Amino acid sequence: MSILNISTPGVYINEVNAFSNSVNAVATAVPAFIGYTPNAFYQGKSYNGKPTKISSFFDFQAIYCLPDAPLPASTTKQYNPQYYLVKQQSKPADKNYLVINGVYYVVVPDPNTIYYLYNSIRLFYQNGGGDAYIVSVGSYGAPSGKPANQGEQVVNPNILLHDLQAGLQMLLNEDEPTMYICPDATLLSINDNATLMHSMLMQNAEMETAISIFDIIGGKNPDPVYYTDDIKIFRENVGTHGLNFGAAYYPFVATTIMQANEIDYTNIFGGDLKKLASIINPEDNPNQTVAAILNKITSSISSASILQCNTELLNASSVYKAISDYILTDINILPPSGGMAGIITTIDSNEGVWQSPANTSIVGVVDLPIKLSESQQANLNVDAVTGKSINAIRFFNGIGILVWGARTLDGNSMDWKYISVRRTMIMLEQSCKRATQAYVFQPNTKITWETVNSTISSFLTQIWKQGGIQGANASEAFSVDCGLGITMTSDDILDSFMRVTVKVAIARPGEFIVFTFQQQQVASS
Repeated sequence: MSILNISTPGVYINEVNAFSNSVNAVATAVPAFIGYTPNAFYQGKSYNGKPTKISSFFDFQAIYCLPDAPLPASTTKQYNPQYYLVKQQSKPADKNYLVINGVYYVVVPDPNTIYYLYNSIRLFYQNGGGDAYIVSVGSYGAPSGKPANQGEQVVNPNILLHDLQAGLQMLLNEDEPTMYICPDATLLSINDNATLMHSMLMQNAEMETAISIFDIIGGKNPDPVYYTDDIKIFRENVGTHGLNFGAAYYPFVATTIMQANEIDYTNIFGGDLKKLASIINPEDNPNQTVAAILNKITSSISSASILQCNTELLNASSVYKAISDYILTDINILPPSGGMAGIITTIDSNEGVWQSPANTSIVGVVDLPIKLSESQQANLNVDAVTGKSINAIRFFNGIGILVWGARTLDGNSMDWKYISVRRTMIMLEQSCKRATQAYVFQPNTKITWETVNSTISSFLTQIWKQGGIQGANASEAFSVDCGLGITMTSDDILDSFMRVTVKVAIARPGEFIVFTFQQQQVASS
């Protein structure tokens, strides 16, 4: 109440705020997934190309998955990859083959049917995921009807750089996401993948609100000797701009996301039963039970569901089961970025954004396509030429599979080499920025400066008490300055600039723990 407004005798109460505005920490673990979804239509509205916030896998299913077919029909497939068995004249050079009736077969997918986003979302929620944004850039394209070339990196021509970049652009208007993730990017050509990574890092650096988590092409089927070529290509292609806003993980991870009931004989040879029958029921070694099941499938009067017939085939034919198991294993090898987003969400919730997302397992991961040794990881962790660090996922005897790296791509930077430091600074900067918006257009005077100083100092004190910034006391952990002759000149005030300087001592991970052992002379007894 202003005293100038009092014109009638009486008693008046003038309330004065006892506390200044407070700073609320922004959300730190909100990934934005960009890619292709089974569907993007809900309640008569299209969600294609529209960043949409979800809070659970149920939300994802409601908006981005196909509606289930009514019973007794088989369950609708949200992801329907196609695989082919290609006969070989001799034993293949690598281990990825099957031997059926003395004949070698390699099992390769139709590249047009391979996508990673759907299962990556499942891996995210299996690892503790929460709020997330989905940017669907389209639904699945048509299959090619033929297998990929053996030994070549799978490139899906239905996945377009233009689509993914358009989805990325949509996030320019969203400042809540703190991670950009695009699992389908590894299905682009190497050059298109490089262009997309550049775009993601440049947008991260421009907005300063999120980091990008990258997967590495070649991480699914790495050569035990020449896998370093994939690492070299990645480092050459990721560029040099905005590296402290990016992190990469290697290799892919073998999961249990998809279950046996999610694939069947329609996923083999494009559903061509004649080709499948030639392998599981050959003329020179017929199986009458299998023949009867195949006849039932093709019969127009049969009421048996695909699920029922598939179960009968699995029980009747060990060869068919071996083929199904092999395909299921291959489908379940996924880029690690979705799982890492879930791990980051869990750690942020339980410990804080300043805790490194490392030395922890990934739920649902049971194996790795390559098991890196300590010396092999050394070349990933620190690159003498470029400094572009890559975080390894490793197997340890007696422990299991752990995320064993916590660095950004900017491994040569003393300021920004660690993911936890980069993400903590994003949280502090954005939290203070949002809180001080309340003082825009306030008088640029000492009272406002002191209020801003107090508001930010109170927030940083709480972060210090939680262990987010280090120091024996609060004054050692941070400092906040705002004032004429301190952070501003008279010209700044005339130009309506209020400048605030915040210095913080971010807690860094103990990445290298070194013991020193020394013998000492025995003391007299």
